[in-house]
Amino acid sequence: MPRFGREPEPMASHRTTARGILALLAGACIAAGPAVAGPSNLPPPPAGSPAKGPQPEDPPAPPKPPPIVFPVIGPVKYYDDFGAPRAGGPHQGNDILAAKRSLAVAAESGKVKLWTSSANAGCMLYLYGKSGTTYLYIHLNNDVTSGNDNRGKCVAGTAYAKGLRSGAAVRAGEPIAFVGDSGDANGLHAHLHFEVHPKGGNAVSPFPYLKRARHLLYAAAPGSVVSLTLKGRIAATPSGTLELSIDSLRASTGLRVANVGLTVSLTLPPDALVTATSSLIGAPRLAQGKSVTVTTLPTETTLDTELAKPGTLTVDTVAL
Repeated sequence: MPRFGREPEPMASHRTTARGILALLAGACIAAGPAVAGPSNLPPPPAGSPAKGPQPEDPPAPPKPPPIVFPVIGPVKYYDDFGAPRAGGPHQGNDILAAKRSLAVAAESGKVKLWTSSANAGCMLYLYGKSGTTYLYIHLNNDVTSGNDNRGKCVAGTAYAKGLRSGAAVRAGEPIAFVGDSGDANGLHAHLHFEVHPKGGNAVSPFPYLKRARHLLYAAAPGSVVSLTLKGRIAATPSGTLELSIDSLRASTGLRVANVGLTVSLTLPPDALVTATSSLIGAPRLAQGKSVTVTTLPTETTLDTELAKPGTLTVDTVAL
């Protein structure tokens, strides 16, 4: 298992072909085949004679690791392209398509290593998770405009989160990088090439990890005080709560996310201000299906608030 501080090995080609991008956009999926048990290393008992002594048993299945945090904030597309043919050999990760400069966050708590000298990978980051799993974030942003200018460098604020340094300890869900198309992905759809190396060993398909991952509503530096403006539709109004199906989000940090596609439960205190943007007869009512804009009270950022767990975000105002 590599220890933190060891230089990452040179990367093989991770180029995503145009055909691969089209497959991703089409939402294709690759199904994994059934596992096949290998032969026992003990000879079978002679024919017609009973087995003697203790018999070999299948080893117990290793426990599933806890779900990681999904590494990109906002809408994405991905499928299991692990092992797909590439110019430099089989694909060692999954490509997660996302809008350029989408926030990439720490899949689990650990330490980061910034890696900037691979022509193929472009701007890259290693996350050495506390579980012993190493995660690779590849093809991070190197553009300074909305176009594909390649004028940026692999530095904090462009490829990596502002103020992030190699060797820094990070918490699960903490912003660490920005999605891009650096390296041999230049000019293709912005995406995060994401690799998973259990115990620092060979790469395995990230797909099962991504399918089980927890999706964040937003991401910000741990401990920072953040308020959110959420646009969406009322899903339900149980006593003291407002369940909101969110279309878009704007955070006081400047983060903006379109097409959020998450439904969250917000605490609705009796003194929350409910207003109507158009003239209504009587007091405005929070009815299921109504489009609303909700602002939340400023809240200290934790992983629970980023996940929008019930009881962590509180409504300040609702505009119908």
